[in-house]
Amino acid sequence: MTACPTGIAHTYMAAEKLVQAADALGVDMKVETQGSIGAENVLSDNDVREADGIIVAADKDVDLSRFTGKRVLKVGVAEGIRHPERLIERVGGAPIHGGAGAGADSTPAAPGASGAGAGTGSGSGAGGRERSVAYKALMNGVSYMIPFVVVGGLLIAISLALGGHATPEGYAIPEGSFWESVFKIGEIGFQLMVPILSGYIAYAIADRPALVPGMIGGWIANTGALYDSEAGAGFIGAIVTGFLAGYLVLWIKKVKVPRFAQPIMPIIVIPIVATSALGLFFIYVIGKPIAWVFEHLTSRLSEMTGTSAVLLGAILGLMIAFDMGGPVNKTAFLFGAGLIASGNQTVMGMCAAAIPVMPLGQGLATLIRRRLYSEQERETGMAALFMGFFGISEGAIPFAAARPAQVIPANMLGGAVAGALAGLAGVKDAVPHGGPIVAVLGAVGGVPVFFLAILAGTLVTALTTNALIGIKERGAGRTVPVPAQAGAPVDARFAVHAQVVEGAARVGGAALVEPAPAGAPKGGAPGGGAPTGGTGTGDAEAAAGGGSEGQGAGAGTEAVWEAGPGTEPGPESEVLSGHLTARTVKIRLEATSKDAAIREMAAMLATTGKVTDVEELVRAAFAREEQGTTGLGEEIAVPHAKTDAVTAPVVGFARAPEGVEWGSPDGTKARLIFMITVPEAAAGDEHLRILSLLSRKLTNAGFRERLLAAPDETSVLRVLAEIA
Repeated sequence: MTACPTGIAHTYMAAEKLVQAADALGVDMKVETQGSIGAENVLSDNDVREADGIIVAADKDVDLSRFTGKRVLKVGVAEGIRHPERLIERVGGAPIHGGAGAGADSTPAAPGASGAGAGTGSGSGAGGRERSVAYKALMNGVSYMIPFVVVGGLLIAISLALGGHATPEGYAIPEGSFWESVFKIGEIGFQLMVPILSGYIAYAIADRPALVPGMIGGWIANTGALYDSEAGAGFIGAIVTGFLAGYLVLWIKKVKVPRFAQPIMPIIVIPIVATSALGLFFIYVIGKPIAWVFEHLTSRLSEMTGTSAVLLGAILGLMIAFDMGGPVNKTAFLFGAGLIASGNQTVMGMCAAAIPVMPLGQGLATLIRRRLYSEQERETGMAALFMGFFGISEGAIPFAAARPAQVIPANMLGGAVAGALAGLAGVKDAVPHGGPIVAVLGAVGGVPVFFLAILAGTLVTALTTNALIGIKERGAGRTVPVPAQAGAPVDARFAVHAQVVEGAARVGGAALVEPAPAGAPKGGAPGGGAPTGGTGTGDAEAAAGGGSEGQGAGAGTEAVWEAGPGTEPGPESEVLSGHLTARTVKIRLEATSKDAAIREMAAMLATTGKVTDVEELVRAAFAREEQGTTGLGEEIAVPHAKTDAVTAPVVGFARAPEGVEWGSPDGTKARLIFMITVPEAAAGDEHLRILSLLSRKLTNAGFRERLLAAPDETSVLRVLAEIA
């Protein structure tokens, strides 16, 4: 079985390599591919029953339950491309799936495969550059948490808007009313949010046995009463318990147990031991410092009530924004709420101004610079704006959990600005709640300044967040100027017979053709002369000087190209069902780094008119690279992305003369680079079948050699037309 996160290139290349290796070794093999078009060549129950072993080359989670009792070798998809023969030889000694100390996805990753723990299978094999296990686990938890935040927050906001009113005790909904029921349903979503985050962090690290201890640990972290704290540890505590649970389960899995105990390990022993150990550790070890922090901060704030209102407002704003429901946030909120009864409403006014800043700021940030955020983040941003209006600060938690280094400082800065301005103006809040809604309902004194403080804090948060994210992205890859696209074919008299040298970017001593000016006749330079360089002896000299660095599979192999009179792009000027055209072919890539190459190729694809947002396309391609390198080895790279930044499938091809370092598993630099982009909604279309043919064709050495030797765009298209 082969699978990669986007299911466009690696999936099919690994399948083709495994089939070729099996044929060479005389082994009967059937390969199921799980690509963007769905599962193909699916393994039947009979196939599984009769198999001597199962090879799973995948960089994403796949269901292995049907392989229970079979030998399963689990590796990254790049291993299937790089070492198919080795995998076939090793599968006979692979562990039995569902064996000792394992869950439903227990097969350990083989050497050379990297992944998120023993049970995730998310890796790209040796040489692949990818995010750490910790990052993947955190993102897994956040992705499962977001629906709970959105559903819970919106239900609470709707119930408050339609059924609530301000009271001295807070913003309340009449008991026994319909809207109280809606409110309680929303509260359940918020209560589950933190355990879900913790549980799925643990799940990504150690698979199903870690799910229960992760979730229960998250619940304990969020329930301060269990460790004598007035506030739980919130989402920060959930992150801690998620990682503790995951790695604790991984450690327990390594313990050798008698054979009779192995079946009950993943469903009884591991969950009970890990849950008990983690829960007691949090209650008696971690919980005590949290309770101390709560009490200590409350005492410090009490000492500051007679000092500068601006300073106190800034500190309360920092605290409110720090952990959004955690002990620091709750300390500030309860401190302000407690002073209302004594007649001091200004402290709560400071808190009320800071409370909505985080969700409003993060929501605004997704609107100001949409390209920095995924579609899911943009949708969450809209929900955060709605929640912010009703003073639900938890709407910003998904952003803080995903990018803590950028979001939390920005939140705190915005919260401090809002709190300080409210303190400066003496804003008052008569109810223990925050956000614009309390002003709309008449619970706030100093309404104009209250809204001004919220607006200022929101702008500071949004702009700071985007600035910090932008700095991080620029550190990962800078935009490079994109040269004009070479589109004119070579002169009719141009003929080459040369060795494949330097990626054929300069063949037979002839320089590459410059773009023809607008209106110039096809066929070469004005006047019909040869565009550059020479042939004849120059070719021989170039061939003799071959063997420069970067030679790959095609080096030393002769390839003949003869362009007769009147060479023009013919019907083959569009290949792969029109997804790749002369406009999206570049003989010489100017970029010298992977990030710059992706940007340059994205700009080339934009010339087709099918790219609506180049930066979003680049971001999507970078995100794919973070999951694992798209360098396939043998001097090939296939960066690809599924994104709505393109309106239709579009494919580009470029050659890099000196090669570009792509983190390929075999260490070679990429000289043949295909960029494949498809819209999000395109999965299942026929074009993906054609793209899978491209991936398979790239495993053919002769095909690669002809691509390296092709002297111009027309010749490249002729080679690629072999796929159609």
